[in-house]
Amino acid sequence: MSDPYLLLWFEAPLQSWGADSKFGRRDTLKFPTKSGVLGLVCSALGAGGEQSELLVRFAPLDMQVISYRKTNAKQQRQDKQPLLRDFQTVGNGYDDQDPWQTLLIPKTAEGKKAVGGGSKLTYRYYLQDAVFAVALQVPADLADDLAQALQNPNWDIYLGRKNCIPTELVFQGVFNDLSALKIKAAEIAVSKKLLEDFQVLQGEQEGDEHLTLNDVPIQFGQHKKYRDRQVTLFYSQEDYEGG
Repeated sequence: MSDPYLLLWFEAPLQSWGADSKFGRRDTLKFPTKSGVLGLVCSALGAGGEQSELLVRFAPLDMQVISYRKTNAKQQRQDKQPLLRDFQTVGNGYDDQDPWQTLLIPKTAEGKKAVGGGSKLTYRYYLQDAVFAVALQVPADLADDLAQALQNPNWDIYLGRKNCIPTELVFQGVFNDLSALKIKAAEIAVSKKLLEDFQVLQGEQEGDEHLTLNDVPIQFGQHKKYRDRQVTLFYSQEDYEGG
């Protein structure tokens, strides 16, 4: 028996799927990353820490994404919403007399306290009104436990960042056949009056765009480790022609 797929439905006002952002600017890809999806799965399981033994089982398995776009009253695609940029400050509110808290306060290059307290602006980017169907292949012996966990999560689940709360049930079924999964996703899309925007398939194929992503988690926790995977994007004809 081959490993089955879970159909996950990601729909929310905000989503954010960073692949390689660091420091003060945290970008988002235009589709969910494998690291973000497996982070959500671990939250549902209540699995904290490194989780190396669990993650290594998912690493070689498939993940595909279908992006949908909302439609207007004429059943035409709505224009894509621009990325939302949010900014936050870090380094405020710490006690500079506490030897541990002072380590969290940004310093100058010389290690001195900055003028104005050393607070620093950081930028975070979000997709707005995005909708995705994710086909996540999972080890067969874990499928039932994962289905239960996603319907009754141990910890809160969110779509990339903790402020990205899903507005639809994430778990939509277990499928042994990928074609059946895509039929179910299409049915949900029709019921919500959504049109397909693009697909992201794992591996290098003859498609419209190829990307190499460092988003396959090998280890979570304090010292995260990832490895690369290649994906191919297939745009709807309207988008590919610039529509």
